[in-house]
Amino acid sequence: MNLSRWICYAVGYVFITSGILKLVVSDFKGLFISLGLPFPEATLLVIALIEIACGMLIAGRMYVNLAVPPLILVMLGAIYLTKLPVLFNKGFLSFAFEARLDIVILILLLLIWQHIRGKR
Repeated sequence: MNLSRWICYAVGYVFITSGILKLVVSDFKGLFISLGLPFPEATLLVIALIEIACGMLIAGRMYVNLAVPPLILVMLGAIYLTKLPVLFNKGFLSFAFEARLDIVILILLLLIWQHIRGKR
């Protein structure tokens, strides 16, 4: 079994579980409201569904070229909205700690994207 398969399983797992938690844990509703996003409940639902659907596609290694870009945008948005304020308010070390999973997942998504683009 090759490495890219395991990376797809791991990335898919992270997004599937994250999306499901966004749908069942009420704390996320408050978080999205506090971010000042327009239509926070609808935004939360859309983000959760994108994470679940794209995570399943990546884990199943189906339509990966279509599933990766939305998740890259989700991760960039998460870093921008939730992690950059940590950088500006608490400093680099706090940011580096808080953003570690986001950054690793973003790198893995980029590796998957590069791998898929290289096969063409």
